[in-house]
Amino acid sequence: MNPEVAGLSAGAARSEATLRASVIGISVAARGCGVQSAPMAIYLDHAATTPLRPEALESMLPFLTEQFGNPSSAHSFGRATRAALDEAHERVARRLHAEPREIIFTSGGTEANNLALKGVAWAGKTRGHRIVTSPIEHHAVGHTLEHLGRFGFEIVEVSVDRYGRIDPDELDAAITDKTVLVSIMLANNEVGTIQPIADIAERVHRHRGVLLSVDAVQAAPYVDIDVEALGIDMLTIAAHKFEGPKGVGALYLRHGTHIVAQQQGGTQERHRRAGTENVAGVVGMATAFDLCAEERPETVRRLKRLRDRLKQAVLAVDGTELTGHPKHRLAGLLSVIARDTDGTSIALSLDLEGVACSVGSACTTGSTEVSHVLSAMGYPDEEARGALRMSLGRTTTDEEIDTACDVIPRVIASMRLGSVAVAADPLGQGVTV
Repeated sequence: MNPEVAGLSAGAARSEATLRASVIGISVAARGCGVQSAPMAIYLDHAATTPLRPEALESMLPFLTEQFGNPSSAHSFGRATRAALDEAHERVARRLHAEPREIIFTSGGTEANNLALKGVAWAGKTRGHRIVTSPIEHHAVGHTLEHLGRFGFEIVEVSVDRYGRIDPDELDAAITDKTVLVSIMLANNEVGTIQPIADIAERVHRHRGVLLSVDAVQAAPYVDIDVEALGIDMLTIAAHKFEGPKGVGALYLRHGTHIVAQQQGGTQERHRRAGTENVAGVVGMATAFDLCAEERPETVRRLKRLRDRLKQAVLAVDGTELTGHPKHRLAGLLSVIARDTDGTSIALSLDLEGVACSVGSACTTGSTEVSHVLSAMGYPDEEARGALRMSLGRTTTDEEIDTACDVIPRVIASMRLGSVAVAADPLGQGVTV
């Protein structure tokens, strides 16, 4: 194990013990007040967010307390936080096989994508106005490109197949001499399909001056990323997807790539992102990303095994179908559709049973529209409404999957049976199914 990572272990154990003691204390106090404690729910929504690692929390605490200086200050307080900030750049860069100067810290994946897409589009406007993307991008990309479309940029979407994969040759054909940017996600956040980014990058760079931006927010915890080997010009990540703190992300920007800054103010992040840096956040992010990368091979192996167990149990229910690519997909993400029922209703019923999962992107929760991802993959609305996403993480246990393999298929089967019965006898006249 990396010495930096190993050095975190003892302190992490102390942090975890402290957190558990706090929880126990709260629980005891609650019982003393006559409050009935509910059993801890099984969390299968790691694609939405992940719990903060104790090691990340411990690394952050000094910068939330005594080491509070502004990194732009010249005195000792500022120098201490500047050193921590510089080290965080180095650590994140190392895990991406990049240079520290190529890392820009942001407030999250959404800001990182906005900076990459808007920054490059406006910097290249005099050369061209065409941007090529896919119809299954996260809204942080899709809505940003829609915004650019209102200012004269031409947004072209290449199709995906039934599994949500792009054909690199089709993408190649969509690039013209007016194209300045291609934006394709590394792995989809709803169905888990991983794109052939190396092949896509090779096609993009056949065209002089065209840049490739990759949203790797969902992929970063589970996919080894080497920006140099892949030929990526820009790449975005978010800490809360790999057990880091919320509200912090990063943009990798290849050295020499010109962008227009999207917020004005100070000279932070080499004049590319103004504003006093979130030192505690980026230190926590660097710690979580280091640990995630160190443990990734074992985590991926274990999550594939647990995911496949759950997949076998869920797909045994009549009317269910796996969505996304059967092979090229994220290790911990299981996505299905359950025909003749509603995914939101299933998720709510599972929540009452103590299992937390979702119907898709957390950023669209509450929307009455069907998934734009499933629609692009060719699923009709009535089928797409039965979407369910179960996403496992490093902290998911075998015992939790044992329970999930019992509860989830039972709830889906029950909901389908109820829906079929209502469809057969909508007026309640005693017609049997």
